[in-house]
Order: sequence, then structure tokens, then C-alpha cells
Amino acid sequence: MGTLTYQIQGDKRLLQFETYEEYLDSLVTPTDLCYLRSTCTARAIAELGYRNSGETLSREQFIKRRNDVVEALSPNNALNRPCSKNIQIDDPLLQELGMRERANRVGLLATIIFVRHFTKSGDEISGYIDYGERLKTENWIPFFQGKKRIWPRHTDLGFYHWKIGKSFCNSSDNYKAILDPNRGLLFQNRNDRKVVCVDPDQPSPGSNTNRIRIYTPKYAHVILYDHVVRRKC
Repeated sequence: MGTLTYQIQGDKRLLQFETYEEYLDSLVTPTDLCYLRSTCTARAIAELGYRNSGETLSREQFIKRRNDVVEALSPNNALNRPCSKNIQIDDPLLQELGMRERANRVGLLATIIFVRHFTKSGDEISGYIDYGERLKTENWIPFFQGKKRIWPRHTDLGFYHWKIGKSFCNSSDNYKAILDPNRGLLFQNRNDRKVVCVDPDQPSPGSNTNRIRIYTPKYAHVILYDHVVRRKC
């Protein structure tokens, strides 16, 4: 689960407070009111962080994070709305990802992005990215606008830094990573249990999965594995 998802889960507690003042009041103790004899003074001390062992939110932080929770829990929340809509996209990869965005957001499709390219210093990095999970955990508008590039991370399904020989393999919200002694790295979809094989020498990537090579001047090598999710009965 990504950082943004954890943030929203943790901030659900803020829904019990209608105002920032109510939030501060929850940090004030009866002893504070007894000695200070002023609710305003007690709130001011709480706002400075003296009545909370963890993080004390400012008014701006409280409003923003509470609104984020309300929006995320809404049936028509922004997390399911395509970021690529109404953006003029020229790059072939971003065009393909834009067409798949909505289906990945609602769970009809579970696309794995294999990307290989080079850092400014010339170091080659490659990896496998759970597109659906990344859509939920970060803002993709800058990507579709061409302001950010898609880099694999050590927290993605797969990551390899060729210069230093450093590799990582992780499971995600949509896939369980499997190291098979014969077929190599496999990804098992958590919903329908189907396996996606990313070995390029295999004739098929698996049941309900299509493999497509994307040619783009911005990346050295890109392959999309589109798995159509069959829901459990």
C-alpha cells in the first residue's frame, strides 16, 4: 500500500471533528482547563504542540487532510477520475497509458509497465511497475503533461540498477511477486490468481494477458503487460 493510501487511512480520525477548534479541543485535558481557566488559551497551547506526543496539525493542514479523506471516501472520488483527460499527449507511451488509465483505476485491467532507460550520468535502470497501484499513490498529471518521467523504484514490483548490481523484488496491491526456478520472475494477480510471465522468450505472457512493445524516444525500452482481471465468483 502506498504512502498516500496510508495517509488517508490514518486521517480518517479527522472526520469526527467538524472544525479545527474541535480538533484542538480533543488535545486539551480537563487539567489544562482547570489551571488555565480559558478555552482559548488551552487551544493556543495545544496548537503549539505541547499537548500531543505526535504531530499537531496546523489549521491549513487540518483542512487539507480532512478534505482529502472526504474526497477519497466519496463514491465519485478523484482517485478514480482519469488524470489524462483533457491533456494533449504526444508521447506514444503516455498515449497508451492514458487509454488504460480508467480501466486500471477501477480494477478492470491490471497493467504492468516494464521500463528500461538511463539516468543523466548514463547508468541503466530497469524495472516492473504496477500501474494501477502507482495511479492510486501519486499524482499522474505531471507525467501526462510530460513534466515528469516514469522511473522504476526499489519499491516497485521489480527494480534493477545495472551499474551497481542492486535489485529488488516486491509484491503490490494487485500482484504477488514469485521467483520461479524455471520461468524466472512471475506476477500473480491477487484478484483472479492468474499468473503473468514477463520472460520475453516465452510465447505467451499468460492467460488473459497481452504483451505490447511501445516505441518512444523518451525511453530506451518499454513493454506493457495488460492483464484483464476476471473477478472471483
